[in-house]
Formats: sequence, structure tokens, C-alpha cells
Amino acid sequence: MLRLFNFTRHRLLAVGLAAWAILIVSCTVVSRPIVLPPQIPGAKFVGAQACARCHTDITRSFHDATHSRVVAPGEDGSTKNVSCEACHGPASLHIKAGTRSTIVNPRNAPETCLQCHTNTRAEFSLPHTHPVLAGKISCINCHNPHEGEAHAAGAGARSLITASNATCAKCHPAQTGPYVFPHEVMRDGCVACHSPHGSVNDKMLKSRGTSLCYQCHFQPQASSTAIMHGGVDHSPNVIRGTCWTAGCHNAIHGSNVNSTLRY
Repeated sequence: MLRLFNFTRHRLLAVGLAAWAILIVSCTVVSRPIVLPPQIPGAKFVGAQACARCHTDITRSFHDATHSRVVAPGEDGSTKNVSCEACHGPASLHIKAGTRSTIVNPRNAPETCLQCHTNTRAEFSLPHTHPVLAGKISCINCHNPHEGEAHAAGAGARSLITASNATCAKCHPAQTGPYVFPHEVMRDGCVACHSPHGSVNDKMLKSRGTSLCYQCHFQPQASSTAIMHGGVDHSPNVIRGTCWTAGCHNAIHGSNVNSTLRY
């Protein structure tokens, strides 16, 4: 039994090693299923150093990005950094011809990003999303794949955590202010209330109706017939709709004239 197990294990290992030659085989910071990078007929992988010869404006700050750590074995058995080609496809033809048609531009191909970010693909399938799959906007409108952490929850994220409002303000300037009386949750960023990739709720909200506001604006209740906030019974208003559609806190993102965001 032991010999059979060892044979099977070695056989599986040999098959696996053969597959490594065409797959991305290592990422130093995450553990995820191995995926096939974009393919360009007739092109071969040349390594990130070859890309840096022309694209110095991009590679200058790429060295500390999560996406810069993708490697694969070269034909000579050495480890080759294919971080650029993992998203843009093998670059040998591009280097030779210097044309855009010989390389993949992820801006025009969201599948390039979604082949690794599978959870995001699922979010884009929800009823209310940013129209990335429809081709109206691209992932890089919000994320910079060439700098910092790839995941927004990472310690060094630059896209949707420390600068989330600035990211959203590119398309939503009216909602991001600045305001004389800003909604305090804006300090945590737009993503405190909105799911940026997709949601089952209208306006890509994380929760539906007043439950969204109650995540922050909840206080212990002493009565079973009243919903008290700031000494005022809100129960007649709550049954009329959400906090912002019931005719009360209409200036949900912020106001220039009213500290309680009434208007």
C-alpha cells in the first residue's frame, strides 16, 4: 500500500510540474487557485525586466505592488518574474513590433482581472453594480494595479480605504462634497454604506432601508412602542420609508446649511 501511494504521489507530482510551465505558479502574498494568464498567439513570456525598458513611468513604483510578485519557471528552469505578463499576456511579439494589437490591455478586458478576483466577478453579477461587465467603466477607473496592495482591505491599500472618497469623487463629486456639515460616516469612506462592486440593494447599499442607518445610529430603547433618537420619537417616520426618503434627512451625504442633514 505504501509503494502504491508513493507511485501515485510521484505521478501526480510529475503531471503537476508539466502544468507549471504554462501557468502562473507562485504569488508570495496570497494562496489562490492557479490560473492561466492571457494568451497571445505566437508570443512567449520574456519577463518583467524587458517591459521596464520602455515603460519606466509605470515600473518606477511597481516594485512594491502586490501584482509585482507573480513568478513562473522559465524555459531554462530559472524563476522568471512575469508580473507584467500575468495581466498583459506574453510580450515577445509586443517588444518586437511595438504595437498595441500585440499586447492585452486590461482596461478593455475586465476578464483579465476577474480571472483572479473571482469573488468580485460574483459581486458584478448582483442586481445593482458598477457597469464593468457591460464595458462602460473599467476596474482601473477605481484601482491602480501598479501600486500598493491589490486588495482594498490590505494594510497599504491606496484605492478604496484611505482615499476612498477621492476615488469615488472622480464620478460622484456632488455626493462627496466637501460640505459645511458632512455626514460623519464619510470619514470612513463611501464604502461604509455602499458595496462598490455590487449589491442586492438599490444604489449598491450594504443594507436595506433604515437598517443601514441603524448600524451607526442605534441607541438602547426603553419603550416597546417608540423608537427614540436624540430625545425624539422616530417611529411615525420610520414606517414611512428610509431615513432619507421619509422627508427627514434628505441630505444624506452632507449639507451646507443644516447640521442634522435635513436639507
